[in-house]
Amino acid sequence: MQFGYSEVCLEHDTGDRHPETPDRLRAIRRGLQDRHDVSYHEATPASRSAVAAVHDETYVDDVEAFCADGGGNWDPDTVACEKTWDAALASAGLAQWAAREAIDGATGRKTPFAIGRPPGHHAVTDDAMGFCFVNNAAVAAQTVLDEDLVDRVAIFDWDVHHGNGTQDIFYDRGDVFYASVHEQGLYPGTGEIDETGESEGEGTTLNVPLSAGAGDVEYCTVVDEVLDPMLAEFDPGLLLVSAGFDAHRHDPISRMRVSSEGYALLTDRVRGIADRTDAALGFVLEGGYGLDTLAEGVGMVHETYDGRDPIEPEGDLNGSTRVLINDVESQFGR
Repeated sequence: MQFGYSEVCLEHDTGDRHPETPDRLRAIRRGLQDRHDVSYHEATPASRSAVAAVHDETYVDDVEAFCADGGGNWDPDTVACEKTWDAALASAGLAQWAAREAIDGATGRKTPFAIGRPPGHHAVTDDAMGFCFVNNAAVAAQTVLDEDLVDRVAIFDWDVHHGNGTQDIFYDRGDVFYASVHEQGLYPGTGEIDETGESEGEGTTLNVPLSAGAGDVEYCTVVDEVLDPMLAEFDPGLLLVSAGFDAHRHDPISRMRVSSEGYALLTDRVRGIADRTDAALGFVLEGGYGLDTLAEGVGMVHETYDGRDPIEPEGDLNGSTRVLINDVESQFGR
């Protein structure tokens, strides 16, 4: 794969003991250093106008000024320093790069993956939260729509937390399909099955809140039985994966049971969806706070594109997930 990366993203200093640390990117790069066919690419930072296309102008002004004044705690979880604004623009620019590269035809071993920070999927239209200041995936999606590169974008968020910000930004839009598979009841407490969009966006938001303890079988079944047919119907020109790795069984801040192999399985499945819908495909880093498991998860995505065939999971789907899938499908009249 080719990875979008910028040293500027390391300058976002969240302080001691914060889980969203520059060491996350360092761990990813260490994990990839001995793997075959890895390349890194810098990208132009996102412009202020590109950020303001998905965030309120007043909010953009406030964040920029907050960082210029030295930063601090925006909220108890979301920390900024003087360099955070530059890092946020760099991270959003990397997501734009991934989207454009994918649309330009980068596939197979050239598939793009933006590994920027701070992450983005909790940043709503007018506020920062959950370690996020600028919604990277949303900026990328809006950019390619504004540039008339595609007519429709799908965003699949497999981070363990619901991407309330991405949902918020596109909730009433018919040209962006947002899908999230996440742990029920975890921060930020959104992403219920009846949140399906409104107005022109009715039916273009999909939420599957899995119970704690769900693992490879549950995630793969949701993708196979729910996401795949819905994206086939939506027919996106671009599929972006908001790729968090905090549903890993050894991640310190979740209770899910996805294995490292599970991320290879999810990668293989989204690649298949993109192939069948003739959609460009790119990845944008979100969460993942165990350094070893984060590096291993990103490495498994890369290994899948480097030719490794993932091993299908063993075991049966638990009954509660079958009920959940049926309830989700009923929200869409299926």
